[in-house]
Amino acid sequence: MRCLLILILLTTYSSSYSQYTRYIIEFKDKKGTAFSLSSPNSFLSSESIARKKLFSIPIDSTDLPVSKVYLDSIATLADVKVLYTSKWLNLAIIQTTNQNSLNSINKFNFIKKQYPIANVAVKYTPPKMEEKVISGAFSVAVETPNENILSYGKSSNQITIHEGEFLHNKGFQGEGIKIALFDGGFYKYLNYSPFDSIRKKNKIKYTWDFIQNDANVNDDDPHGMNCLSIMAGNIPGLFVGTSPNATFYLFRTEDSRSEYPIEEAYWLIAAERADSIGIQIISSSLGYTTFDDGYFNHQYSDLDGMKTLVSKAASMAVSKGMIVTNSAGNEGNDPWKYISAPADGINVLAIGAINSNKQIASFSSFGPSADGRTKPDVISVGMNTQLVAADGTIGIGSGTSFSNPNIAGLIACLWQAFPEFSHLEIIEAIKKSSDQYTNPDNRKGYGIPNMRIAYVQLENKRAVRNAKRILTESRIKAYPNPITNECNLAYKSSSNGYFQWQLMNIHGQVIRSEKELVKKDEYYVFNIDRLEILPNGKYFIRYMDDQGNGTIQVIK
Repeated sequence: MRCLLILILLTTYSSSYSQYTRYIIEFKDKKGTAFSLSSPNSFLSSESIARKKLFSIPIDSTDLPVSKVYLDSIATLADVKVLYTSKWLNLAIIQTTNQNSLNSINKFNFIKKQYPIANVAVKYTPPKMEEKVISGAFSVAVETPNENILSYGKSSNQITIHEGEFLHNKGFQGEGIKIALFDGGFYKYLNYSPFDSIRKKNKIKYTWDFIQNDANVNDDDPHGMNCLSIMAGNIPGLFVGTSPNATFYLFRTEDSRSEYPIEEAYWLIAAERADSIGIQIISSSLGYTTFDDGYFNHQYSDLDGMKTLVSKAASMAVSKGMIVTNSAGNEGNDPWKYISAPADGINVLAIGAINSNKQIASFSSFGPSADGRTKPDVISVGMNTQLVAADGTIGIGSGTSFSNPNIAGLIACLWQAFPEFSHLEIIEAIKKSSDQYTNPDNRKGYGIPNMRIAYVQLENKRAVRNAKRILTESRIKAYPNPITNECNLAYKSSSNGYFQWQLMNIHGQVIRSEKELVKKDEYYVFNIDRLEILPNGKYFIRYMDDQGNGTIQVIK
């Protein structure tokens, strides 16, 4: 009886396994690759290489393309088509229904593992457009205060809740930052007027549909277009996105007609392409837990950042120097309730949802990750979010899919302001600026990021870096000198105690002074501003600490 049971189980498994048509083939190594780490420009863009060099990210074997020798061996087998390859995870995605060929693949000595990721390929037909948001009309704009450089209209609340206008008013609107959106399609982004601005400015640099393997993403699901609008939409007085001057790359990785892990594989391939062309931010409003075939379903224990294919991909993308933001998930009201992959990725910013009154959306998924990390990381407006609806009007939508691009666009503006800082330093600033950073929880994570606070943090950090660079031969220095409207005093403390400075004119009159508690071996930069009111001439900065006192002459 026991032997019969085993036989039945094996027969059932074999039958079930044979229904799949697309597979992952993992390789043991990259022997035979035609590329060399000594010539990275042959497989990475100059932008990607420059980013890695700037932030000391090594170019290693994971950057090398898969061995062509191995691929050629597989491609010679009957009925086998190689769809894509992944250099990061050293694998190929193939399509076949030939069991004999699969058996032959397993016999190659360079094969590490083989497993299915999808069943019969669906023949493409234009998807039925189903509204996922409430449409509106081009009327009744909500004006924003005159002091803001951008007239946000209806999108004002979802930007000002983060003090995003602080960055915009300083001229940081995403210029020069490359953002890749991963989604299920960008329906009519080429037709709708809210995208006129980015089209006319040639801000959409690249598109690719990984399901159909072509460049057309304009005719597919509207979900990605909804998300793009939250960042890129621009109708002054009615609706303005969070990063209207960024550069956008649109990748269709999600097949909205079905749910199989091959979509996680598409995400992986898209991330590698994003890295290879120098993308700085990936905004992904996708998540995976359950599939049309329960054989593939993820468990909560899988969400440790490194078990699922898509989370491995997202974690790797961050390790390559990109910021990855991903919607936390909309299962807060469901029995599952937890975040979905790749929101669990290592250093991936998982974004939960609130409304414009800072109340958590009940559908927003819970953390933490399976290994106990704080998730979601931060939250943004994802309930009644203003966006461009499927019919081209300004409407509202709810979901962490929409809170994600809202904050991703502002992160782009912040990184524009501080391009010398690494992706991890920008991520750290976002978390530290959030309103419950010191007391995170599994609903709001670190809370609501504040762009003004993040800016000030990074500005102070920049000043300290400058101080370290300047103070190579002395422990105190004033710069610039001659001064203009302000002067900075760089200082390295030799002991714990107090540091005091005074700005005086030639008559000894104190114009400005400050006394600060300092720590040993720490660097400080004291800013002396509003000097435009002073007449030109000589001035003196007198300073005093536990090591003594001195005077620096400055000229205005």
